[in-house]
Amino acid sequence: MTDVDAMYAEADKLKDDGQLDEAIAKLNELLSCDPNHVLSHLALAVILGRVGQHEKAITHGQKACELEPDAPFNFTAMSVTYQRAGAGTQKQEYIAKAEEAMARAHMLEGTPGR
Repeated sequence: MTDVDAMYAEADKLKDDGQLDEAIAKLNELLSCDPNHVLSHLALAVILGRVGQHEKAITHGQKACELEPDAPFNFTAMSVTYQRAGAGTQKQEYIAKAEEAMARAHMLEGTPGR
């Protein structure tokens, strides 16, 4: 297991144990070693959204999509991040962005949108 894998596993355990601030710190530490670690960006998007740091969550979700622009899952996750940001901030523009991200996921999957 590489150091990055071990750090990610540790961050995941911290998240599961409800130690969100510690998980955020560990994921940020991991990204200082490997700024292109997509799973860390996705995890930060989720955790930062949970703690109400929606702008940071969006930044990490966008980075995951940028790093893997052909991965439908990343755009589905980005849609959820936008939805949560919309609910948390009451900013309606996030709803439109959530729909765009989901449409992109469907396009990448080759399935029609709803």
